[in-house]
Amino acid sequence: MCRPAPSTLRGLVLILLPPSEGKAQPAPGPPLDLDTLAFPAELNPVRARLMRALARTQPLGEAPAAPAAEVYTGVLYGRLDLPSIPAADDVLIASGLWGLLRPTDRIPHYKLPIDARVPRLRGTLAALWRTPIAKALTPLDTPDQLIVDARSGGYASVWKPQHATLLAVRAFRVHPDGSRQPISHMAKASRGDVARALLTAGRPAATPADVADLAKAAGLDVELADGTLDVLER
Repeated sequence: MCRPAPSTLRGLVLILLPPSEGKAQPAPGPPLDLDTLAFPAELNPVRARLMRALARTQPLGEAPAAPAAEVYTGVLYGRLDLPSIPAADDVLIASGLWGLLRPTDRIPHYKLPIDARVPRLRGTLAALWRTPIAKALTPLDTPDQLIVDARSGGYASVWKPQHATLLAVRAFRVHPDGSRQPISHMAKASRGDVARALLTAGRPAATPADVADLAKAAGLDVELADGTLDVLER
C-alpha cells in the first residue's frame, strides 16, 4: 500500500519517530523506488527535488536500498529494535530527505538532517516539508486519533496536529532531593523504550492514560503531565 491504512491507525495510537544520525549501509540489491514510499502523491515531488539537489554528492537513485527499520540505527532504534517487531503499522518515521516513512519503506544510506542546508534550495528543510506533510497527515488529524510524538527538535517543528491528541515523550533524571534534570542525548533511549512498549503490548492505546499504563506494564517509571509522558530515571 502507498499509505498507512486509516483503519489501522485512526482511533488507535500513531507513533512518530525521528530518523537516526547513524545509518547502516544496505547490502547490494535493488535501488530506491519512490513510488513505493509512504504518501507518494503528497511527498514525492519534494523527495525528487531533494534527490536532484544532492545528486553530485549522494547518488541516491542508484544506491542499494533496504527497509528503513534496518537502515536507521543509533540509541532509539537500538532500544526499539524494529526488525524484531512483526508488524509496526502504527509507526511513521520523520526524515529530512524523505518526509515521512513507514518502517518497511526501502531507502538507501543517506545524510541529510533536518537542519542541513541544501545546495540551490532556498529556506530550510523544515519549511519545505511543512505543507506537504500536513496534507499527507490530514486524514489522520482527527479528534479520535492519539499521536505519541518521539520526534526531536527540528523534526517536531515540521508538523503538529490541529485536532488529534498529541503526547510528547520526555525524559528526566530524578535526583535524591526530588529535583529533575532533563536528559538530552539518552532521552532517545527512553523514547525507544516507550515505542517498543506500545508496539509489543498486544493491545491498543487510545488515550494518554493507556500509553502510561502500557509503559508502566513494561517496567518504565512514567508520569503523565500536560501533553507529555515523562520517563523518569531515578
